[in-house]
Amino acid sequence: MFAQRTAWNLEENNIAAAVNDLKATATDILDLTESNPTACHFSYPRDEILKSFCNKENLLYEPKAQGSLKAREAVCDYYAQKQITVKSENVFLTASTSEAYALLFRLLADPGDRILFPLPSYPLFQFLCDINDVELVYYSLKYDGLWRIAPRTYAEQAAVDKIKAFTIVNPNNPTGSLLRQEELQVINRFCEAQGLAIISDEVFSDFLHAGSPPHVSLASNNEVLSFTLGGLSKTLALPQMKLSWIILSGPEHLVRQARSRLEVIADMYLSVNTPVQNALPDLLSLRESIQAEICQRLRMNYDYLKGVLAGNTDRMVLNAEGGWYAVLKFPGLKHEEQLVLDLIQHDHVLVHPGYFYDFEDDGYVVLSLIVDNDVFKQGFQKLCHRMRHA
Repeated sequence: MFAQRTAWNLEENNIAAAVNDLKATATDILDLTESNPTACHFSYPRDEILKSFCNKENLLYEPKAQGSLKAREAVCDYYAQKQITVKSENVFLTASTSEAYALLFRLLADPGDRILFPLPSYPLFQFLCDINDVELVYYSLKYDGLWRIAPRTYAEQAAVDKIKAFTIVNPNNPTGSLLRQEELQVINRFCEAQGLAIISDEVFSDFLHAGSPPHVSLASNNEVLSFTLGGLSKTLALPQMKLSWIILSGPEHLVRQARSRLEVIADMYLSVNTPVQNALPDLLSLRESIQAEICQRLRMNYDYLKGVLAGNTDRMVLNAEGGWYAVLKFPGLKHEEQLVLDLIQHDHVLVHPGYFYDFEDDGYVVLSLIVDNDVFKQGFQKLCHRMRHA
């Protein structure tokens, strides 16, 4: 009766079951996995946000496949502040980054085609590929003091049939690694030779750690047909506003064809609501004030980790350059799941095991850096205590 593409294992895993049991019985939970910024006690400019939706034009419906011109121009202004020129005709608005991926998979791939993704990687990508009838294949990020893209691992994929796109997550989730200009040059040559488009997920691009190199955006990449993703979920920490975007760049003849085809696909859905499009210029004007508090939280939590674990060899925080997450490495840890279960059941602390993100070996724990500072410190202290007595 049901489509094979939805034949996932929907049974509750051990960690999810333990978390649900804990939430049903306890209130003193220290959640170091929280990724919903609206649940992290940031002091949003409430009045300004709500005022941006008081617009009589919200009562009018004027559907545009790419989104309203005013909203697309606001996206262009956002990139102009980054010294990147984007034309409004090359902007497509979507309701989420997940939807942006879905539209691009439909644009670029036939059923059974393959899309390259980095490893470690965010687990949602597997589901997005499944539901769009494409296959996810990996290239690796390798750690040598910083996470780097390993060209050999994607060069090997050149022999695999039906690869249609190369996905970059920049900064990466969860490693926090940044794309380097020299890496992009190699990727451009590879994709041009293989006839691949590039999808660049840059949702965390406004959140770089101190001392990190400048962010390399593909919004201005003209060498290969490229699609750059961003949105309010991370840029303004407002996931409930449901607005993201795709920026087209690359050789003009390919951009023109992609734009025409993508316009037809987007016109079938018209998913972005009118009020948020009308509010977008005002919302983006709040970017600096919203991001300042988030960046301070990120810096304090990340610096705390680095300070506590400085000089340790049996536990370490791996260097990240941006994003909202920290990766801890415990070289002697062989049973990530048991550690996570013990933290849940005995310490009321929630963390993510590395295998959620498909790390290529054992011994990783992933923490959210946007968690309240006091909650983060208390939870991390309990994690360290459990590791000392493991």
